[in-house]
Amino acid sequence: MIIGISDGETYVASDVPAILKYTRNVYYIGNHEFAKLMPGKAHFYNLDGDEVQKETVDIKWDAEAAEKAGYEHFMMKEIHEQPKAVSDTLNSVIKDGKIDLSAVGLTEEEIKRIEQVYIVACGSAWHVGMETQYVIEDLAEIPVRVELASEFRYRKMPLNKNALVIVISQSGETADTLAALRLAKEKGIKTLAVVNVVGSSIAREADHVLYTLAGPEISVATTKAYSAQLVAVDCLAVQFAFVRGMITEEQYSYYISELLTLPDKITRALEDKGRIQWFAAKYANAHDVFFIGRGIDYAVGLEGSLKLKEISYVHSEAYAAGELKHGTISLIENGTLVIGVLTQSELYEKTISNMVECKSRGAYLMGLTIFGKYETEDHVDFTVYVPRVDEHFVGSLTVVPLQLLGYYVSVAKGLDVDKPRNLAKSVTVE
Repeated sequence: MIIGISDGETYVASDVPAILKYTRNVYYIGNHEFAKLMPGKAHFYNLDGDEVQKETVDIKWDAEAAEKAGYEHFMMKEIHEQPKAVSDTLNSVIKDGKIDLSAVGLTEEEIKRIEQVYIVACGSAWHVGMETQYVIEDLAEIPVRVELASEFRYRKMPLNKNALVIVISQSGETADTLAALRLAKEKGIKTLAVVNVVGSSIAREADHVLYTLAGPEISVATTKAYSAQLVAVDCLAVQFAFVRGMITEEQYSYYISELLTLPDKITRALEDKGRIQWFAAKYANAHDVFFIGRGIDYAVGLEGSLKLKEISYVHSEAYAAGELKHGTISLIENGTLVIGVLTQSELYEKTISNMVECKSRGAYLMGLTIFGKYETEDHVDFTVYVPRVDEHFVGSLTVVPLQLLGYYVSVAKGLDVDKPRNLAKSVTVE
């Protein structure tokens, strides 16, 4: 809950964008506190009735950021804002060609002591964790476990005392993620929050905070907040690897330069939206869609599947491609759409083989790969290409066509893209 103050007026809302038209001066009310509201002012108390002094926070977002700016839906506007969200987030931590975590408060000594990373999140933020576990483990060689916050908080598993728990949340108020953060702190484990909202509960309570600079996100289906989270944790992975001596200075500079190319390459990925709109109209009446991939490609498929199901109400699932023969392939029938993400060079042939098996059982195949992999067209029915970038970071590009696919299917079906049924933007209850 936030409380906004203007000249003689007081506003109560669950998120900042709701009141940006009226004021940018807000109070964040803490847990176990209550407020007495009067015209133009508010007094805060704890549960004992003692008054609590609070300072207002000046929200830097421009009110226009919460408007559609000529786009038909907020989701499409926010898809197109991804280059800026990614650029702003990268530039907040990359200074003079190096990653600077001083604002995060994480020292090199603390990084060197990390023996285990737990990434805890929900929904799309969990998919960010699923993707970046591959990057952290490959570059920094730190074991990573990715946990759903709703599971982590109730599991009685032994936790490494020298671990770092990274909690990821767009709003900073996600109930399960906040509870998981508190559990980690109770056990004396260092916590780092990746959040988009300054002053949010998770940001206030975590030991360290890395802010994403996505600005206000209105559409329930996240796009730019997801992309900002992804590059933020990728930066952590590169810095962890360098500080721990797992990559050379030359590799460090290379990875940073590759990260900095992402905003322009996301812009280029958006240029293919006309073809994706045509394809989405063709498959708007699909009953089942399957996303497959391996490694990072599998994690991107998880997000693509969620985008499709949450705003277009098409049943879709993402599978690690190697699992198809363990039961899932029995669901394939004539005309079933199978989308394969094919960017990891060492795994490309294996995933193609799995896709061909689906095709032999009647599936229609869409391949999503990088420019130059034109042999993909020999095996699939429809191919989408994204620009080349280091394979650790390619998920920032391949997610864009999948976001557009979900959007255009929803539009073709005449649905409410920004406010899908039964969903809320911030999940503040269990």
